This record gives sequence, structure tokens and C-alpha cells, in this order.
Amino acid sequence: MIVTSPNEFLQAYAALAPLPHAAATARAAYLIAPADFMLAAESARDNRYMDMSLTVDPLKALAQHSALAQALRADCPVITFPGDPATPDAVFPNNVFATAPGRLIVGRMRHSVRQREAARTDIREFFGDVLGYDEIDLSGCNDLVAELTGSLIIDRARGVGYCGLSERCDMAGAQAMYKAFELRLMFCFELAESEYHTNVVLTLLASRAAIIAADGFRDPAVPQAIAQACGNRAIWLTPTQKQAFAGNAITLSDERVWMSARAAASLTDDQVEALGGFGFAVGAVDLSEIEKAGGSLRCCVGEIY
Repeated sequence: MIVTSPNEFLQAYAALAPLPHAAATARAAYLIAPADFMLAAESARDNRYMDMSLTVDPLKALAQHSALAQALRADCPVITFPGDPATPDAVFPNNVFATAPGRLIVGRMRHSVRQREAARTDIREFFGDVLGYDEIDLSGCNDLVAELTGSLIIDRARGVGYCGLSERCDMAGAQAMYKAFELRLMFCFELAESEYHTNVVLTLLASRAAIIAADGFRDPAVPQAIAQACGNRAIWLTPTQKQAFAGNAITLSDERVWMSARAAASLTDDQVEALGGFGFAVGAVDLSEIEKAGGSLRCCVGEIY
């Protein structure tokens, strides 16, 4: 079922029976290393977190990315694919490739500079030939935009998707992802005009809590409904904390939430204490160079279910 109003969502959510044996966090993760890292002007057209006036240091970005991979290995196995100089800003693979148990989903990116990433045969062959996953390829669907887990936040333990509509995901794309991920319920809503991806305004923490930037949603009732679905176990971000990418976080285990060092530094003591009360320590990695490209830690991480 796909719903578009907070009331419909809460009614449908309350009627869901538990989903047995579903994992709340991924069994492994993958990253794509930066190669000749640079900022893409095309992506900056609708990514307000990018500043094209900034200069970037490719070697520093590579070092930070390597440190990220090493840090995440504390919670799950991590695979790093090599970067491709033809796609120098392709360090955010979760928009292009995503998984569900036994399936690889390839997204339909809005910008041509990102569409080239979907053509990588090594990633497709790893999931298809090595892991034996079936492939669902949306990249050739010219009548939709679907930037996967940038636009779609999934409660994996319940089979529920939270899909923010923007330039990066339209309703046709949402419907395609609903089928591809085999979700039981999808809540579609419009993001605020200044936002491009849901994963900078919403993080689900191992299916039992949330980090929410309320000003990232066009309808203020939407984040309230999401928090209610989480039993009101929510960390509410200020606009400044959202800009620091505190909403772009991920859980790869039941005990820790990962975010960038800049994001972690923006949290208040009360917010860190609340996360601890929900059962999560905060893990942080310096991604200051990579964040110049308009994304942060969660954007760098592809999940393997």
C-alpha cells in the first residue's frame, strides 16, 4: 500500500503485523573510493548543500574515505570498490545501487553525470555473479526518477518505506521502488523546496528510533507522524544541525549510529544522552572534504542485505 497523508499512514502502520526474521541493519556494506575527486556542477543545480566556490583536495578525500571504511568495519564487513576518474564525484553509491535480500536494485538518477555510475559492470557482476542476486534495473526507465536510498528511507524490520518526493524522486519512481524493494507500506510526502534527498532530513536507527529535521518536510504533520510511528523516540534537529549533516547518519549494528565528525560535533549533550537512552553510541569520522560534494556519511554507504 502506498499512502500520501499522515493520517492514512498512521492507520496503515498500526494495522501492520510484525515481520518475522527481518534484519533491522545490513549484514555488510560497500563503498566506492574517490578517484580524482571533484565537485560536479550539474549535481549542484538542485543540491543546496554544495558550494561550487570551494576547492577540494583529492588526496585528503581519499584518506578520509579510507578512514571511513576502516571505522565501519567495527560493525560489519565493508567492501570498497575502486573509483572511476570518469565519475569523479561518484562517492555516494547508495543513490545508484541498493539491495534487498537476494536483489540488487539499480536506480534511475536525475543527472547525466550520475547516470553514468549505473553502468558499472563490476558492481553489477559482484552482486549478480558472486552473491547470486537478481537484478532489478530502473536505470533505463526514462519516464521516472528514483534515487534509491537517498530518496527512500526504509524501516527494514517492518518493510515500511518513507519516500520524499523532490527533483530526485517522482511518484513514478516511488512506485517503482515500492515494487523493487517489495515493501509492505510506503509513505510518500513532499520534501521542503530546498531539499533534494530524504536522507539528509531523516535517519531511522535500527528500526527503533529516528533522527528528524522537521524543516526538511513541506508538511509539518509528516515528521510528527514519522516520530509517532517510532514511538516518539526521535532526535529533533535544528536547521543548523541539519546543515551540518546530522540527519545523514546510519546504523550498521543495533548499538551504534555513525555520522560525520562535523555532524556529531553539532549534537547537544541532551541529544547524545537521548541517543544513549535509545541504545546507541555515536561513531564519528571526519569527512570534511567529501562533504563539500553535498553529501555525508550515510550517502557514502551502500548496504548489503
